[in-house]
Amino acid sequence: MTTVDDARLAYVALSLLVEPGNRDLGIEVAEHGPVATLDRMVAGRVRAQLYGAAAARLRTGPPLRSAQQAVEHAERMGARIITPLDDEWPAQLADLATISRDTAHRIDRDTYPPLCLWVRGPWELAQILGSSVAVVGARAASPYGNHAATELAYGVADRGWTVVSGGAVGIDAAAHRGALTAGRPTVAVLACGLDRPYPVSNSGLFERVAEDGLLVTEWPPGSLPHRHRFLVRNRVIAAATRGTVVVEAAVRSGAVQTLHRAIQLGRTAMAVPGPVSSAMSVGCHEALRTEGTRLVTGASHVLEEVGSIGVDLAATPRGPVYDHDRLDAKTAQVLDAVPARQAAGPEQIAAAAGVALTDALYALSELVAAGFAIAKDGGYALAPPPKRSAA
Repeated sequence: MTTVDDARLAYVALSLLVEPGNRDLGIEVAEHGPVATLDRMVAGRVRAQLYGAAAARLRTGPPLRSAQQAVEHAERMGARIITPLDDEWPAQLADLATISRDTAHRIDRDTYPPLCLWVRGPWELAQILGSSVAVVGARAASPYGNHAATELAYGVADRGWTVVSGGAVGIDAAAHRGALTAGRPTVAVLACGLDRPYPVSNSGLFERVAEDGLLVTEWPPGSLPHRHRFLVRNRVIAAATRGTVVVEAAVRSGAVQTLHRAIQLGRTAMAVPGPVSSAMSVGCHEALRTEGTRLVTGASHVLEEVGSIGVDLAATPRGPVYDHDRLDAKTAQVLDAVPARQAAGPEQIAAAAGVALTDALYALSELVAAGFAIAKDGGYALAPPPKRSAA
């Protein structure tokens, strides 16, 4: 009889045999379950393309033994392996199967959910991702982009939301630091093994994330950050969160690809505008020209898009309110016709304002009472501005 532990170990073994997201493997697991799929894989009773993808790794030794060694390795390095059978597995990752297309283009084909995740940190993964937003962007970020990402992430985290990003230099690092500065956890989804932090320059940041948030990856220890793995990784960032914000991105950018994944998955897609002369914002601007991407400039806009309807509303921007803003329209119209220096009679002011004399007289009395005008030389003039103190 297959037990939960057998199934968990089979999930780990399968994840070690084939690169994450494999469509053929995902279909096999959905039809036969992890244990039977592993047996079929070892016996060569799966599709030739899938068996070919796993053949080299099958020759390295029994898959279940490798899986058990992986579990023990995770424990030694202070990490854990979670599978779809565990309580802390994020159920929303299942949506990734819906965007897989039967095409020769691997990036669009192999989008199936992970079979297991390596996690390091004190939080429960499903809990921390329950209210989360991805903040991603360019590695070669400008000072503007770094500032915008830090402020946005800080504001989102300060409102109790989890910031998720990819741990790269530039916008990703700024987002993680902004969340940590707010005293909230952040999640870094890596494209390499937990023991191969990339980039190395962010090693200190990764340690902080592991202490106060979570480091997450689909790849076992020793896995290098190959270029294609970043694009594969991006699907997890998009699926795990309520929405994705791109702060800065060039035309060809992994961050823009993450945004497109969010749109495919029915998540909220957002972009921060930048200077029209900045090459690092072209990707954001092009995304904003397409249907489905919302313009955001700060945390309040982001939370209005991903938060509760009618609750997380952003405040409407308002300019300064002046005393004359409280005047009704006709009184304000008369005020515009009152001369600043030489006094003018009511008839002259009524004519200049284009109102009836009776309306002008009523308005002028209101303006004098409110201190906007003064009676002078049988007519009316604007009241002098109040004197400011020498201090």
